[in-house]
Amino acid sequence: MCRHLAYLGPEEPLGRLLVEPAHSLYRQSWAPRRQRYGTVNADGFGVGWYAADDPVPARYRRAGPIWADLSFADLARVVRSGAVLAAVRDATLAGADGEAAAAPFASGHWLFSHNGMIAGWPDSAAPLVPALPPVELLSREASTDSAFVWALVLHRLGTGADPARALGEAVRELAEAAPASRLNLLLTDGATITATAWGDSLWYRTEPGRGTVVASEPYDDDPLWQEVPDRTVLTASRAGVLLAPLEDPASSPTLDSARAGEPPSPKEPCT
Repeated sequence: MCRHLAYLGPEEPLGRLLVEPAHSLYRQSWAPRRQRYGTVNADGFGVGWYAADDPVPARYRRAGPIWADLSFADLARVVRSGAVLAAVRDATLAGADGEAAAAPFASGHWLFSHNGMIAGWPDSAAPLVPALPPVELLSREASTDSAFVWALVLHRLGTGADPARALGEAVRELAEAAPASRLNLLLTDGATITATAWGDSLWYRTEPGRGTVVASEPYDDDPLWQEVPDRTVLTASRAGVLLAPLEDPASSPTLDSARAGEPPSPKEPCT
């Protein structure tokens, strides 16, 4: 029940990515075009970005709607980055945890966002709690389902799993415990983007020289946007995008046609 976006490419002002496009993340906070669940994303927002030569990202988060924050307009105008993750939030429980519940969540060089919900939360997730060390469980920024998803992913990253495996294992485990869950996850370390499509919309656009964007929905009508099939894990870099089925962790990724130098195929036309 949110909209989120990640970008890798040449340095851009945050506003050029998040505010200026005709259907930007800023506009999606009150007028999303492809959101399947919820209508207004006014329960908080956040943006995380990486500065040159600093692997630890900065974050700016607020509990209210992005359009009501006058300081964000100045920040978005002057801050530039080549790696960004941002989100606008439609809370499952309005007001829960305030700013601490707004994505992106962070740890070390990681930024993370969850678009969706755990069905039957919190009861359905209780069987997964023993898999987390007590300190990690108690260190969550918020008590929301998204913060719990982040704890599961971060634990896997900490044990050496690569990003695609960490997201994939967490999604499959959560989906087994709570089958009606929506689990679109977005993760970046400033050099790669990893995302899952599980129950909600996910799109990407990649173009040499213009970088790669992965988002809940297109922020403009550029025909380069491609929809990610449901139950897919996406891995992106500045060079291109790889897609693999989430239901078969042993399957090989497929090379995105834009990276291979072929024209993209047309596609039919959300927490």
